[in-house]
Amino acid sequence: KYNIIRRLCERGAELTVVPWNYPFAQEMHKYDGLFLSNGPGDPVMCVETVEQLEKVIALPDNEVKPIFGICLGNQLMGIAAGGKAEKLPFGNRGQNQPVLNHQTGECYITPQNHGYHINTETLKPGWKTLFTNAN
Repeated sequence: KYNIIRRLCERGAELTVVPWNYPFAQEMHKYDGLFLSNGPGDPVMCVETVEQLEKVIALPDNEVKPIFGICLGNQLMGIAAGGKAEKLPFGNRGQNQPVLNHQTGECYITPQNHGYHINTETLKPGWKTLFTNAN
């Protein structure tokens, strides 16, 4: 996780790192966007973070900021958007995992280590999935 911070800083990003229970929704005016780190853990247990994300995605259109989530961070966004997290029987683990981009039709090969996924059929209306693990 610290390598992500180092790599973003090497590229000139200015970061404010906060703990899992930080009330960042009330400070969105200070940020250009949110970066939600990877896990480990069960995303359902991250109640306080999901509550903050629900507030962020409910902001008026003129206050919307980009949000980037990796693994657990992406799953937390899915829960905030109404999705239900479900434990995978074996997980998506290892190198060379195919991921489909539904917008372009392209397939990317990625490393993954996921124990959970978001059931996209449970998302609130208006939300859609851009990437899906092809397995």
